[in-house]
Amino acid sequence: MHAPPVETLAASEVNALLKAHEIVLIDVREPDEYAAERIAGALLFPLSSFDPAMLPEDGGRRVVFHCGSGKRSLVAAERRLASGQVRAAHLGGGTAAWKAAGLPVITRPAPSQPV
Repeated sequence: MHAPPVETLAASEVNALLKAHEIVLIDVREPDEYAAERIAGALLFPLSSFDPAMLPEDGGRRVVFHCGSGKRSLVAAERRLASGQVRAAHLGGGTAAWKAAGLPVITRPAPSQPV
């Protein structure tokens, strides 16, 4: 039996679902990447230490993964499906696609310059 395919969602879809509180958005990048720039409301679960058993069930809200370009989030979604979950989705194109769609990110402030 094969796992179902990973759903690839566009930035506009993820934004609408996030605003409607219908998804849990999981950022699978590393902590330094997350600290530098992130999508508001995304939770950090780095792929380097990723354990699908630690993620919430698909009960009330769907789980959607994202990363910088969509490669790591696809891996995380595939791992979720391989762990026995029936649904997994990711943001196609990652944060790059999110920004290209004109959607906001939270960025770390630049270090202040000495006076």
